[in-house]
Order: sequence, then C-alpha cells, then structure tokens
Amino acid sequence: MEDPYSVSSPRRILSMSKKRRATISFLAADERTSGFGVSGEHGPKPSEVYGFVGSITTVITTVMFLVWAYVPEDWLHSIGISYYPSRHWALTVPAYFMVTVVLALGFYIGLNFMSTPSPTSLNIMSDEFSREPLSSVPSVDVDEQPIESISDIGINKINYLMFNNVN
Repeated sequence: MEDPYSVSSPRRILSMSKKRRATISFLAADERTSGFGVSGEHGPKPSEVYGFVGSITTVITTVMFLVWAYVPEDWLHSIGISYYPSRHWALTVPAYFMVTVVLALGFYIGLNFMSTPSPTSLNIMSDEFSREPLSSVPSVDVDEQPIESISDIGINKINYLMFNNVN
C-alpha cells in the first residue's frame, strides 16, 4: 500500500500541510514579561510593512503639498508655519515632470524609428533566421495532421494574397 505522506501530486502536498501537529513552546521568563511571544514565523512580512509605510508616506506628502499649494499664506502663518518653498515651485515641478515624460516618450519612439529598417529595405524580407514553410504534406487524416512548425511567409505570397484576390 502507498504511504499516505508520499508526495506525488500538488493535492497531497496541500493535504500534508494540513496534517501538521501542534507544537507547544514554553516561553522563557524574559519573553513572558514582554508580552510578545511571537516567533519569526508570525507577524507581517517586511514587504507588507514597506508597502504600508510607503502608502501612508505618499498620502501624507500629497496632503502636505496640497496644503502648501492652496492654503493662503495668512492661514499658514496663523498655525505657525512660516518657512516653506516659494509657490512658484507648485507649478514648476509638475510642469517639468510632464515635459520630461513627453520628451522621454518622444525620444523612445524616435529611437525605435531610427532602429527599424525602411519598408523598401531588403533586410525586412529575409535574414539569417528566416525559414520557408515545409512543402511536404503528410498523408494522414485531416483530423490527425500535425501542427506545422513556425516559419516565415514570403513577401511574394503576402502580396499575392493581399492585392491579387480582390473581388
């Protein structure tokens, strides 16, 4: 008979994880007084903590930016905030950021156009990796034909299919 704990399928792996035995641990005196008997297995993962702290920091920073940008100076002085950057930067930094993004996209598209051969180039018709489709047709049933391997279709056949079969 097969061992019930032998691993041969994902379902058995999951069932093994459910059959773990409970372990009893006795805390030392210094661990009992702290009130935290948490081992390394429990608690939040570092990535979860970083994500939480990052999201809270983003919200706080956004609120601070909006208060700095839109609240009148008299109100800021009344609550004790007297040193802050010029309001000029509230418009300048987002404008610089948007221009940088647009220029980066334009530069990326331009590099792609520069590295692509022209439509009249012979390099786009064939290269060292081009393969013609196999012309041998196996003599088997239509339902049992194997899938053809990946190959390139010649430009002559493409032109014929696109431009000569117009009804």
